[in-house]
Amino acid sequence: MTTAKSKATKTKVKIVSPDLGHHATDVGLEFSKETEAKIKRILKRYPEDKAQSAVIPVLRLAQDEFGGWLSTSAMQLTAERLGLPYIRVYEVATFYTMFNLKPVGKYHLQVCTNCSCMIRGSDKIVEAVKDFTGISKNGEMSDDSLFTLTEVECLGACVEAPMMQVNNGYYTKLDKEKTLQILDALKKGEEVETATPTTPMKDGY
Repeated sequence: MTTAKSKATKTKVKIVSPDLGHHATDVGLEFSKETEAKIKRILKRYPEDKAQSAVIPVLRLAQDEFGGWLSTSAMQLTAERLGLPYIRVYEVATFYTMFNLKPVGKYHLQVCTNCSCMIRGSDKIVEAVKDFTGISKNGEMSDDSLFTLTEVECLGACVEAPMMQVNNGYYTKLDKEKTLQILDALKKGEEVETATPTTPMKDGY
């Protein structure tokens, strides 16, 4: 297995390491100037020899910048930038469910199907999403690349069940009609008020 160089002297790479069982894109990637500035601010929070502490926030920045998912090349770029072996970044990205290892639609619909939401009718929310988007099973992307449906465990909004997370925003107290209204508005490119702010994360947090 090929690992990244130990010194973070580059921010542009071309993947030569083998695919490790997930989607790879053998293309060069480069962090934007804006993202690079955020990475520098993140790294200032940690001792110089503790760059691994920044893996999660930098991966979140990478995911936001490169289409909402982490390809092999995006993880390799992160490893190169932090001066870490590729496997150290890969093991973090594959452990946490907030990281997507395959392409997702413009709107990532994460419907909670845990106990509270299930009791309150999350199955009807999933059904509404499938009917509207044409998605037939969990994890699929719609044909127009607008939506990806993922059934997830508790998202911490049990008191307002059932709910779904769309990208970084929560939609709560859902029923079939409300869900369809939200999806229709998103498809039209309209803004829909959420239960939580959808402002971009600050420096990956």
